[in-house]
Amino acid sequence: MAFKTILTVTGTHRGDNDIKLAASLCAEVDAHLSVLAVTLAAPPPIGDYAAPMSDAWMEERRADLERLDTRTAEVTRLLASAAISADVSNAYPEMAWADEIIGRRARYADLTFVGPDLLSGGTLRDKTIEGALFSSGKPMLLSSEGSKPTLRPRKVMVAWDSRIEASRAVREAIDILRAADDVHLVLVDPLEGEGRQGDEPGADVATYLARHGAKVTVDRLPSSGQKVADVLKRHASDMSAELIVMGAYGHSRLREKIFGGVTKSILEDVSIPVLMAR
Repeated sequence: MAFKTILTVTGTHRGDNDIKLAASLCAEVDAHLSVLAVTLAAPPPIGDYAAPMSDAWMEERRADLERLDTRTAEVTRLLASAAISADVSNAYPEMAWADEIIGRRARYADLTFVGPDLLSGGTLRDKTIEGALFSSGKPMLLSSEGSKPTLRPRKVMVAWDSRIEASRAVREAIDILRAADDVHLVLVDPLEGEGRQGDEPGADVATYLARHGAKVTVDRLPSSGQKVADVLKRHASDMSAELIVMGAYGHSRLREKIFGGVTKSILEDVSIPVLMAR
């Protein structure tokens, strides 16, 4: 699909690198940039200590809101001189609901970009990733420090396992895959047979992508006792991939997001930009 609106999230104690990278992505594909500045609010005090702590809590909220307004103004000034269309908004959700708030905002974008500033750690990173993947219905692009995010990569690796999430990621990235010079569909320990990955694993999705004009190669790799994520990351590095496309796996239980093993391992080491969808 075409990416015409890209969302990125920033905190009050973050730098501007993510915003600049997101702006460059927008310039690359002629998209609009939406920036959401977020401060996570502490929950109100309860129980025996609620009354004596209420003044301190109110003061903390006042300071948080001042910092949020300041950050919003800073980002607005930064984007005023940018050669793209952009808008800036802010949110002050309680921590427990932050992923839902961010996810709802991401529904009005085609892609959420999570850059190195946000990926450096903290609760806001986790809430942004959870919201983008579980509450938006849209894909997410992650890029760590030192990587070069692009929506027009020449070499792309697709992690394929025939699951619905992988299919969704491929569909979301179809324009990227069509325009790339080289697309490698990578299957680790593929299983043959009906109800698994077909008589010739990878052939069906390769045909599907070829009909869209993608230049596809199917790579079937053994894990040889290694973690699937490690096999995928090494292969992406070996082929000099500029982007990895993959499905994100996990489920929601009591509002806690539990990621599957491969997804979690990839998130812990995003050395190559990764486009994820669920």
